[in-house]
Amino acid sequence: MNKGSIGAVVVSGAFFVPIALLLSIVVLLGSGSPSLAGGCEGPAVSVDYSKLPGNVAGYVGERLKNAAAIMGAAKSLNLPKGAQVLGVQAALGESSLDVNAPGDAAGPDSAGLFAQRGNGAWGSYADRMNPTVSATNFFKALQGVQGWESLDPSVAIHRVQGNADPYHYAKFARPAIQIVTALSGAKLTNGSCAPNTGVTTSQAGNDYPWKTSPVGTNNPATHFNFRECVDFAWYRFMQQVGTPDPPYKYDSLAIRPGSASTWKAAWDRQGWATGAKPVVGAIAWFAPYLDFADIKTGEFGHVGVVKAVNPDGSVQVEQYNGRAAPNDHQYSVSTLPADHVSAYLYIPK
Repeated sequence: MNKGSIGAVVVSGAFFVPIALLLSIVVLLGSGSPSLAGGCEGPAVSVDYSKLPGNVAGYVGERLKNAAAIMGAAKSLNLPKGAQVLGVQAALGESSLDVNAPGDAAGPDSAGLFAQRGNGAWGSYADRMNPTVSATNFFKALQGVQGWESLDPSVAIHRVQGNADPYHYAKFARPAIQIVTALSGAKLTNGSCAPNTGVTTSQAGNDYPWKTSPVGTNNPATHFNFRECVDFAWYRFMQQVGTPDPPYKYDSLAIRPGSASTWKAAWDRQGWATGAKPVVGAIAWFAPYLDFADIKTGEFGHVGVVKAVNPDGSVQVEQYNGRAAPNDHQYSVSTLPADHVSAYLYIPK
């Protein structure tokens, strides 16, 4: 691990879960709440150790046995299938599913599948080097993360591991899904195991394809103007519903005509859900004439996309054209109180 996986004890003081508390945590997973792995909310699946595949996503032998141990630990705690994916994803990002003790940038005492530190939060050295015990302690720490079920998976892992980059684990989502699928026979796909908002792109950053296109001209793909907030939000919306390229699942006529100011009414017109609760991937809608330190909406209002929900309740909103000139019509991320967003427009199924 190349950043700082320190488990339940995070140097910055983000949160600390004593080991005694970890052992007593019980989390009730409401079936109506967003899940880390929408479509994978059902009970954890079993692994037939006598029928392990030879190679999955380039991982073989002991690595697949270790993945199976992680899945078994989640099952023993009665967690959903999605948590099994998340646990394998974390271990891929920390150790490539190898039980080792090389130490890392966070300290020379990092050990095991999850690079757990010798700080007392993760048991003995033997515990940290035991795939089942270390995975069990990872999942117990995860259960101590408030709202872990609705976080972006990489961010949820980060809240346990203390990585310097909250999105370090995002690139391991696809192989984790492939491994859990192969070891269990469960019908999982990258889409169905993303958060049930459909989010698979909150870690993508400025992947907007038209970042150098001329401002004030129409984007023939989306029918919004290039590099406006609405064009970026529509692009991100289409990514989340599984059609990042035309033909899109939805026609932008559902939102047009009109500026960002009309998006809330358009969502209501379509019968799509809206609300006051921030969820990663939701459209952050700002009514006209708001004047916050970071966002001033004017007559046209503004839309962005929730990139993260922070532990203090604030939200990170990614957007285009969210800044004043000369920084307008560019990608940026604003952090602001959740109630500064007028409404959250949730992504339809």
